[in-house]
Amino acid sequence: MSTKVKTQSQDDVFKKLVAHCKEYGFIYPSSEVYDGLSAVYDYGPYGVLLKNNLKAYWWKSMVQLHENIVGLDCAIFMHPKTWKASGHVDAFNDPLVDNKDSKKRYRADAMIEDHLKKIEDKIKKEVEKAAKRFGASFDEAQFRATNPRVVEYQNQHDTIDKRLGEAMRTSNMVELKAIIEDLEIADETGSRNWTDVRQFNLMFHTQLGNIAGEEGKLYLRPETAQGIFVNFLNVQKSTRQKIPFGIAQIGKAFRNEIVARQFIFRMREFEQMEMQFFIRPGTQQEWFAKWKQARMNWHLALGAPQEKLRFKDHDHLAHYADAAVDIQYEFPFGFKELEGIHSRTDFDLGAHAKLSGKKLSYFDPELNESYTPFVVETSVGCDRMFLATLSRAFVEETVPDAQGEDSTRIVLKINPAIAPIKCAVLPLLKNKEELTKAALDIFNHLKFSVDCQYDDKDAIGRRYRRQDAIGTPFCITVDFETLENQTVTIRDRDTLKQERIHIKDIERIVLEKTDMRLLFAKI
Repeated sequence: MSTKVKTQSQDDVFKKLVAHCKEYGFIYPSSEVYDGLSAVYDYGPYGVLLKNNLKAYWWKSMVQLHENIVGLDCAIFMHPKTWKASGHVDAFNDPLVDNKDSKKRYRADAMIEDHLKKIEDKIKKEVEKAAKRFGASFDEAQFRATNPRVVEYQNQHDTIDKRLGEAMRTSNMVELKAIIEDLEIADETGSRNWTDVRQFNLMFHTQLGNIAGEEGKLYLRPETAQGIFVNFLNVQKSTRQKIPFGIAQIGKAFRNEIVARQFIFRMREFEQMEMQFFIRPGTQQEWFAKWKQARMNWHLALGAPQEKLRFKDHDHLAHYADAAVDIQYEFPFGFKELEGIHSRTDFDLGAHAKLSGKKLSYFDPELNESYTPFVVETSVGCDRMFLATLSRAFVEETVPDAQGEDSTRIVLKINPAIAPIKCAVLPLLKNKEELTKAALDIFNHLKFSVDCQYDDKDAIGRRYRRQDAIGTPFCITVDFETLENQTVTIRDRDTLKQERIHIKDIERIVLEKTDMRLLFAKI
């Protein structure tokens, strides 16, 4: 049975997705009974299952599939000197600007990026109109290069983008304000009355015990990478690793974001999946290219369409990097960073060695010399990965041959290997004890192998829709024929196809179709 996807604006889709996440137990606003806490969210019953599956996919593909990558779980609190050495105390800032009339605060670079996005949207609109006009003969590259209006838009975009990049690279707050004024950027009230742009440090801090002042200051880590660097020698010696090798970690990080927006895309408390790969100096470009492609393959294996993903080189490099690229995903609000791959040189190990006075070098038996390893980092936001997964999976479609409210369904077409619930067991009727007993027997057997769910509330059609809405790939329906010949109906979430299978085959079929090894084979 084929279905037809309903066409809607991306803004409408995103609003529906956010509402869907709350209604079906994926994401809740934190402390909602007290009207919530801005940019902080809780993962609900199905959200935590999906998030854990995403983390398992990353961890297994990073650690289990690589004999030279090991795991770590560092404490959130670290010695304050850690953040001095890393540069976070002095340089981990966002450029902020206040509107004098509305009294609202904004990130200066984000406002300019929003303006750039509007220009990109104008170009995209022109391209789409031309493509519709010329049909199959349309040459997009030639149109972009020759159409006067598109060329003008692109020149505007490139000029602004270059100014922004240079201002951010040199921390030129005066230039950032000048760009805002030149572009006549207004806030949502229409006011263009801006203060000077100034830097704001993003780290949360607290006090150690009852010690007040700078001596007792502790920070909530703004990233997970530094715990890996300070443990470099501990891990290398205890696991007898030889260069090249990697250390992987999944953990919480905290940033005092002033402008947190777009649901869980930018939060104050978030989770990172990071791997630091330690290599010989001089080989960083080779390893940077390898990990760049490997990480793109990881996303594609999960089912992301190639056109939804792209590489975006950094316009200005961080102080520790000699190469950096983002893997961007096309969210409903545009292409945004999903993962970063950075060549961090020997900055981190060198900085910690200098401030601590401890050697963080490696003796290479093949070269018969000691050196400070260089590092290539891959870092993906777990919450952003969650949002990208749901954005891609969320579909509202019409179902042929269905009537009334059953003619439309919202379905999460999540890859079966990471779906929160792998299958649901449904007795055809609730008030028939023989059916519910048979269904419960199947459920109680399956629950030892897969995340499954038993549901006997409402009509069977409504139960199908409920399972579609949480992304369950397979529904097992127990009916009167089950009592006669031990067969059940298995329904496929995406195709809506139903077939009879024997009870003894349920576990095997579900495990085969939801096996994470199917993803690993594509990487």
